[in-house]
Amino acid sequence: MKKALDAVIILVGALLVAVGFNMFLIPHQLLSGGVSGFAMIIGYFTNWNIGLLYLIFNLPLMIWGMIVIGRRFIMISVASVILTSWLMQILPTSYVAQEPILGAVFGGVLIGIGSGITLRIGGSTGGFDIVGLILTRKFDFPLGTIISGMNGIVIVALGYYKNNWDLALFSMLAIYICGKVVDTVHIRHIKVTAFIVTKQKDELTHELLQLPRGVTLVKTEGAYTKQQHDMLMTVTTRYELAELKRIIKKIDPKAFVNIVETVGVVGEFRKLKS
Repeated sequence: MKKALDAVIILVGALLVAVGFNMFLIPHQLLSGGVSGFAMIIGYFTNWNIGLLYLIFNLPLMIWGMIVIGRRFIMISVASVILTSWLMQILPTSYVAQEPILGAVFGGVLIGIGSGITLRIGGSTGGFDIVGLILTRKFDFPLGTIISGMNGIVIVALGYYKNNWDLALFSMLAIYICGKVVDTVHIRHIKVTAFIVTKQKDELTHELLQLPRGVTLVKTEGAYTKQQHDMLMTVTTRYELAELKRIIKKIDPKAFVNIVETVGVVGEFRKLKS
């Protein structure tokens, strides 16, 4: 049942992204963020198929992710990218909104929802989400600043070569709205701290240590029952939160879990491996 629901969510997410591209952004020659933005700007200047470019540009990232991250995240991401590219071949590239500003707003909303629900089940819609997960697993990296800078370069290039700065500004609006919607659907902060009270300490600790994060064991006592408990504490990223929840639910469905936003981390964030 869970796998069937995940499959439906992947399909719905890909459909929303494809509709946002084909019916709102591409007809007005607007850009999305990340890898899709690169595919769009090349497609606008060459008339090459943007859906196929989107798939081709994501392939090396997905192979990289398969090596570094692991199967589940990448398999969901691969399915999402392939479905999105396929749906872009089927759906018409036609105006739904005549005004570019409406295309930017509603295109950004649809792409944000599609990306956000895919992130919630532990995958992504490809592109910089995969790069983000790889980098944040190895470094406490200011990824948002770098991605914004890269998006800015593409947008400025669009405005310059098209000699139409309105397109660049509308594209910035679409990317901004998309990012805000993803944050709303998924989770706003990059890092979160999970406190897990469990009776399956050893098995859960073993599984959590497979993630590239450290785990701290804290001995606790129930104030009412006076019983001794084990609490595991770990700091993780928003990309890994869905996988963390899946592991906990699989091993100890009765575990008490408190997930809080982490303002900052001082010290070694990544788990060092020998």
